[in-house]
Amino acid sequence: MSQDDVPESLQPAADSDRPRGILTPSDRDFLLGRKTDYTDHSKKQKRNRIRRRVRNAILDFSILFEYMEERDRETVFDPDDEDRDAYTQGITDMLAFLHLGTMGYHTPFKEMLSEGVGKAEQRLAGSNYRMVNVEFNVDPVGQIDVDEVVEKLENEEFAKLTDEELRAFVRLLTMSDDFSPEDTGEEIKDRVDEFAERVTESAEAREATFQELTNR
Repeated sequence: MSQDDVPESLQPAADSDRPRGILTPSDRDFLLGRKTDYTDHSKKQKRNRIRRRVRNAILDFSILFEYMEERDRETVFDPDDEDRDAYTQGITDMLAFLHLGTMGYHTPFKEMLSEGVGKAEQRLAGSNYRMVNVEFNVDPVGQIDVDEVVEKLENEEFAKLTDEELRAFVRLLTMSDDFSPEDTGEEIKDRVDEFAERVTESAEAREATFQELTNR
């Protein structure tokens, strides 16, 4: 697999010149299929080494959380502007990897996530009296009543649309042969200024009404 064959969102991570992280450059070439001259035995050894490194990297995070200096941690999560999208993608994929990897693990991901966020909040507060509720639910988007959604849109009842309806409706739109993301994007861009102007007008009207009510 060449750099051109890698999805655009993964190209920064797949860069051959990127220094080693958990994976060595050789590990990346192996997983990306750039290097294929492995025997069955060498493939097995390579996979074993990668698994060991990932496991040890997980253990390293306990040390990083407890002992890495705050300024160093902040520097890690303050990438240059041109690298920000790649880092965001990396963090997202890291969470996805953890969620997928802990399926069937003896401690549910939800519990570990809740405890981890709680520990971070206590670190920020400098006190173990800082206690928070962490909500994490995975609710699949199911069937929607398309006619009902269309009726809400036609009546401009946008506040009544649920997140589930919106996500499912957009996915259904993308499945239509008549739908073009590029054309739709251009049409939306043409209306952004108008939309922003109306939002500003509504905010100003709200503020004026509020002032009238409070100054009586």
